Amino acid sequence: MHYSTFDTEVFVWAKSQALVGCMGIDYDKERLASELKGSLLRFTQFFYPLLTGRDFIVSNPPGRESHHITVCRALTQAARLEIPDQRLMINISPGSGKSTLLSAWIAWTMASFPDSRFLYISYSKVLAAKHTETIKRILQLPHYDYLFGVKIRHDSKAREYFQTTAGGAVAAFGSGGAITGQDAGLPGLDRFTGAVIIDDAHKPDEVHSDTIRQSVIDNYRETIQQRARGINVPYIFIGQRLHEDDLAAYLIAGKDGYKWHKIIIKSIDATGNAMYPEAQPLAMLLNKQEHDPYVFASQYQQDPIPSGGALFKPEWFQIHDFEPKIITTFITGDTAETDKAYNDATVFSFWGLYEIEVFGTKTGEYGLHWIDCLEIRIEPKDLKETFIDFLMECMRHKVPPLIAAIEKKSTGTTLLSILRDIQGIQIRDIPRTRSSGSKTQRFLECQPYIAAKKISFTKDAHHIQRCISHCMKITANDTHKSDDIMDTLCDGIKIALIDKTLLFNIKQNDNIKIAKFLTGDLHSNINDARNALYDDKF
Repeated sequence: MHYSTFDTEVFVWAKSQALVGCMGIDYDKERLASELKGSLLRFTQFFYPLLTGRDFIVSNPPGRESHHITVCRALTQAARLEIPDQRLMINISPGSGKSTLLSAWIAWTMASFPDSRFLYISYSKVLAAKHTETIKRILQLPHYDYLFGVKIRHDSKAREYFQTTAGGAVAAFGSGGAITGQDAGLPGLDRFTGAVIIDDAHKPDEVHSDTIRQSVIDNYRETIQQRARGINVPYIFIGQRLHEDDLAAYLIAGKDGYKWHKIIIKSIDATGNAMYPEAQPLAMLLNKQEHDPYVFASQYQQDPIPSGGALFKPEWFQIHDFEPKIITTFITGDTAETDKAYNDATVFSFWGLYEIEVFGTKTGEYGLHWIDCLEIRIEPKDLKETFIDFLMECMRHKVPPLIAAIEKKSTGTTLLSILRDIQGIQIRDIPRTRSSGSKTQRFLECQPYIAAKKISFTKDAHHIQRCISHCMKITANDTHKSDDIMDTLCDGIKIALIDKTLLFNIKQNDNIKIAKFLTGDLHSNINDARNALYDDKF
């Protein structure tokens, strides 16, 4: 038998991927093609290095099956039409390689059924197109053409939609947008002809908006669910959980009329073993669990906090015997509309920024000390006088406030305009726009800082119990009665610990050290930096 250079190249690749044993060069391309068609995992191991230049590493967790094997088995059953109702759901964490396997799966099924038609849906069309481009790149590899004889039509230029010469097609769409002119599968056939794939239906920073989340569910119910052209066209939902009322919850509850076959893969199993120790070691997962519990429960354990579950725990707040050495102070404010008891209150909080010390050693990390908090229900006409009284009390502190940041809404906007002319303090507005996220998203952004015990009180302060009790009632599904105090806390964390936009009393000739502080690179010589950054009185 004559072998071309390309025959030999394919054989070398196969051997390097442990797909060919010691059988010699007579292991022809038909047998190799058959072996790759018989195993999605081996197919992925063969083509992934050709595409990326890196090996595809199969996870090897202690005490549990590799999640790569679990996912490949389920996808293989879907391709064989062995899933009841042709509905497969796989809940798994981000960074698990799910989209890589899913892209490989489409290319793998098209090797056997090149006329298959797929819809690939993600939370944005751009993301979906990124994945369909990967599929297209696999099909364009000369190795793929050589082994399976499947070709992309020469006029298929776009990455978000392309066709094979056999009539197959792959199209990318966003889960919240219109899906027109394309269907999945073929009618009247009892074999695999394509699939509807939903890979991460929700965008993490939008899923806590009731309106946006519901629009995705409505789009599935009204449009996506009607896109299969035959009864043997699988629907595959794959992705992490993000909210207790997300699309996955809708499908799990059977609200679409089907019973979904569920594969739920937790990042830490019941015996404490990590799912993917090579990429997500147990220590990293435990740290995530401690400091970002909502995200961990939802995205990594596939178990969103149940309705009414609080986001914050009382033990996360530090109580000091004495006030720490404050570097600078500022005020945050959230104003209400009226003085009626059923409305939210007007709240002003007074904050101090300080460097955290552990057993007398400076850590280079910063904490936020909740020096005071005023919660009051007043008429808008009394806002200015109330704020001035609170400000004067704050001015008595040994480190007077430099900034007052107030939420920019109806009464807050009026107060901001009135206070602009006050000397000695900078007045900032805090805008609330769609880009700033929903309330829940802001609360979740602050959760890791509170969980890391970066918020503190001085013992016996009059506002401790009121503030902590208020925070304990905050939920992820917005079932809490009020969040006015929490708003001022989140604004304080955002200003001081996330954005680091405080204007300190800084010596003007230390611009380099200032820049290093603002970018978080000050840890190497924190004592010298403090001397440069702050006046002696601090």
